[in-house]
Amino acid sequence: MLAIGLMKHGGPEVLELIEVPEVKAEADEILVQVFCAAINPTDILARNGGIAERQKPYDPPYVPGMDVSGKVMEIGENVKTHLKKGDAVMAMVVPNGQHGAYREQIALKSGAVVPIPEGVSFEEACTLPMNGLTAKLSLELLNLNSGDKLAVTGSAGAYGGYMIQIAKTLGLYVIADTSEKDQNLIKSLGADLSLPRGEEFIKHILERFPEGVDGLADGALLNEKAVAAVKNGGSFTAVRGYQGTGERDINFTQTWVRTQDCMYEKLDDLRKLVNAKKVSLRLADTFSPSQVSEAHKRFESGGVRGRLVIKFN
Repeated sequence: MLAIGLMKHGGPEVLELIEVPEVKAEADEILVQVFCAAINPTDILARNGGIAERQKPYDPPYVPGMDVSGKVMEIGENVKTHLKKGDAVMAMVVPNGQHGAYREQIALKSGAVVPIPEGVSFEEACTLPMNGLTAKLSLELLNLNSGDKLAVTGSAGAYGGYMIQIAKTLGLYVIADTSEKDQNLIKSLGADLSLPRGEEFIKHILERFPEGVDGLADGALLNEKAVAAVKNGGSFTAVRGYQGTGERDINFTQTWVRTQDCMYEKLDDLRKLVNAKKVSLRLADTFSPSQVSEAHKRFESGGVRGRLVIKFN
């Protein structure tokens, strides 16, 4: 079975087409024929060794990827589901050795697999699970109330875009960072206020809201540079492990999306938000498996708005 893997950490050139053993659905699993897999920042870190210390030891090759869409091939005998063979589905994958999204077939626990939203392509559907669940978890950790002010850094990215749109469904006032070229995008996502991105974002927030915002989701990894924008007793969540120091009674949390594995209801809620036109899916471009190195290079060059997707079928 075809997969995309790496034998050692490095640049995009270490990715190669490989053969991996066929898999079957265990009693509590669903076997998915993978049509598409999205490329995420975590995939880059898995490839270049940036998160090597957090990965389980494995014998090469390592197969990256956290997002899939495709069709149900097989359902385990103990799985209770309304899904049937041939249904279009999507899932978040937690990579482990050769168990990653960059492969033609993957067996997943049944709780990880949900139908794709209505009227969307497989390419679009695979851009939702990991980043959507990350945003949903961040909002749970921030624990804000309707009317509260939420600042989002990295707003033009997939995580940031979902943060804005899901936050608006919760009645939050959203302040988003933006570049001049992304202003129309940020407006279309529903942000109430957009301010220049980077460290200037924090300065502009405090000029508008001297006491600070109720919560901040740091998709741009500003870390300690962004803390000043949060009011005393507010909330700050980081997507790459920043812990803060607990200053000014701020509630610092870390958004680790792997904890959301097999959270069927949460992923299905995201599907329903797409169906209701409250969350939009952004596809930037598609690549064949043989073009994966090119896709990673493009992703790392920056400026991609939406997700790059590998098409297996």
